Amino acid sequence: ALFLALSVVWLLSDLAFAKHAGITRHYKFDIKMQSVTRLCQTKNIVTVNGQFPGPRIIAREGDRLLIKVVNHVKYNVTIHWHGIRQIRSGWADGPAYVTQCPIQTGQSYVYNFTLTGQRGTLFWHAHISWLRATLYGPIVILPKKHASYPFPHPYKEVPIVFGEWWKADTETIINQAMATGGAPNISDAFTINGLPGPSYNCSAKDTFKLKVKAGKTYLLRLVNAALNDELFFRVANHTLTVVEADAVYVKPFKTDIVLITPGQTTNVLLRAKSKTPSAKFAMSARPYATGPATFDNTTTIGILEYEKSASASKSNHKNLPLLKAKLPQFNDSSYAMKFQRKFRSLATAKFQAKVPKNVDRRFFFTVGLGILPCSKNQTCQGPNNTRLAAAVNNVSFVQQNIALLQAHFFNKSKGVYTTNFPTNPPFKFNYTGTPPKNIMLSSGTKVVALPFNISVELVMQDTSILGAESHPLHLHGFNFFVLGQGVGNFDPKKDPAKFNLVDPAERNTVGVPAGGWVAIRFLADNPGVWFMHCHLEVHTSWGLKMAWVVNDGKGRKQKLPPPPADLPKC
Repeated sequence: ALFLALSVVWLLSDLAFAKHAGITRHYKFDIKMQSVTRLCQTKNIVTVNGQFPGPRIIAREGDRLLIKVVNHVKYNVTIHWHGIRQIRSGWADGPAYVTQCPIQTGQSYVYNFTLTGQRGTLFWHAHISWLRATLYGPIVILPKKHASYPFPHPYKEVPIVFGEWWKADTETIINQAMATGGAPNISDAFTINGLPGPSYNCSAKDTFKLKVKAGKTYLLRLVNAALNDELFFRVANHTLTVVEADAVYVKPFKTDIVLITPGQTTNVLLRAKSKTPSAKFAMSARPYATGPATFDNTTTIGILEYEKSASASKSNHKNLPLLKAKLPQFNDSSYAMKFQRKFRSLATAKFQAKVPKNVDRRFFFTVGLGILPCSKNQTCQGPNNTRLAAAVNNVSFVQQNIALLQAHFFNKSKGVYTTNFPTNPPFKFNYTGTPPKNIMLSSGTKVVALPFNISVELVMQDTSILGAESHPLHLHGFNFFVLGQGVGNFDPKKDPAKFNLVDPAERNTVGVPAGGWVAIRFLADNPGVWFMHCHLEVHTSWGLKMAWVVNDGKGRKQKLPPPPADLPKC
C-alpha cells in the first residue's frame, strides 16, 4: 500500500513537474528479462523495468530528456525515440549501426535530447533486430504550459498501444528466417496495451478495458507498435474524430475506422454517448494486408464499458451484450487510399504547414521485394533456391558493424559506406505491371549525401515484384509533407499538377500504397545520418532501408556537436 501511495505521489508530482516550461526530466530504463504469460503460454521476454508494454514517457514541448538505458540482458540493445526530430542530437536517435553502436551486455548509455517544436503522441522502441516486439512504450508530449489543444479539451487521455505477440522467441524466428532466406513465421496474436483479448485462446482475462462516463469526451492516443502489420481499428457504435497524426495537429475529421501503419500514431477524440447504454462495445483491431504472403489474420479486442450510475445494480452489468465492431476486408486498398487522403495539416497562423515551395533535389525511389543469391553450399527457401530480400532502387541495404554517423563525423567513411545511392531506379520497367524476368537485387551500404538546408522531393513507387504491397516508410530526423499519392505508376508529367502544396499532412511515416506511389517533400535542416526504412520489420531485415547523410551548415547552430563521452563502442 505504501509503495502504491508513493507511486501515486510520484506520478502526480511528475505531472505537476511537467507543467513548467523547458525542464530536464530523468528516466532510467533497465533492460531486463521478465516472465510473461499470454495465450496460455509463459515465456521470457526483453522488457524495460520488467514492464510490458514499457513505461510511458511524459513531458512537455521544450523539455529536455535524459534517459539512462542500462542493458542487463544477453542481447545488444538500442532504443529509438520514434518521431522525435532530434535536431542536432543525432547521437540520441537510436538505430543500431546507423547513429550508434549498440549498448552491450552490462553497459549503459544516456540518451540526451530536447523536444523542440513538437507536441502530441509518439513512441519509443528498440531499434535492433526484432527486439521491438516487446520493447516499446508511448511518448506523450504535452503542449507548453498555458498552451491549449486546438480541439475541445478531453475529460481524460488514454494511450492505446497496438502490439504483436509470438508464442515463440522472436529473435530465434528472425535469425532462422535470415539463415534460410525464407519468410519468418507469422505472429500468434495482436494486443492492445499488451493484452490480446477475448477472441484468443484463454485470453478473456487478458483484455484491455476502457471505462467511460456518459457524455464525456476522451482522447485516445493510438500507437501502432506491431512489427509487421498495418491495422484497422474501430470502436463499435461510436464515431471517432481524428485530431492529430505523428504528433502534428490535423484538420479534425470524423471516421468510424482508423487505419494505422506500424510507426504511425493517431490521436482521436471519442465522445461517449449522452445516456449510459445497456451494452458493452468492442474496440477491435485487425490487419490491413495487401501482399501475397500469409499474415496473422486474427483480431484483438478491447472492451469499452460505461460506468453505471449508483442506482444500477452490479449483477446485470456483467451480463451486458458485447456489440461487435465491423472492420473492412483485410485487403481493402481503396479504403486505405481514401483514408490516407483525409489527413490535412491545420495550416493556421499558429500551426503552419511550412511546405518547401521550391525543390533543390528530386529523387524517385522504387520500394519492394526481390531476391538475392543463396550463400555457397547452402539451400535457401526463396524462389529457385534464392533468398527473399527487399530494396530501395534495387539496392538491398547492408548493415555495417560500425555506426555510419561516427564514420561520417570523423571523416572515416571509406570502406564503411559510399555516397552513390541511385537517384532513380537503375533500370526502368512497368513498376506495377508484369515484373521483369530478372528480379535479382544488388546489395551494398549506399547513402545519399545532401548539403545542409536543401529541399528534397521524393516519390516512392511500390513494385509488383513478388507481389504489390503497401510499405509504411519511416524517415528518421525529419517530418515530411505528403503531397500526393496514386494507384499505378507515377507520371512525372501529369501527377505533380495534383500535388497539395497548401495543407498537406506532415508525418514521419507514410504508407506507400500497394501498387501505387506517394510523393513527399522535406527540408534537410538537420545535420547527421538519418535512416529511412520500411516499418514492417521483416522488410527492414531483408534490406528495405537506406540513409540520408545531411552535411553540416556554415553556422554554429547548423553543425552536429561531437558525440557524448558514453557513446557505446562496437
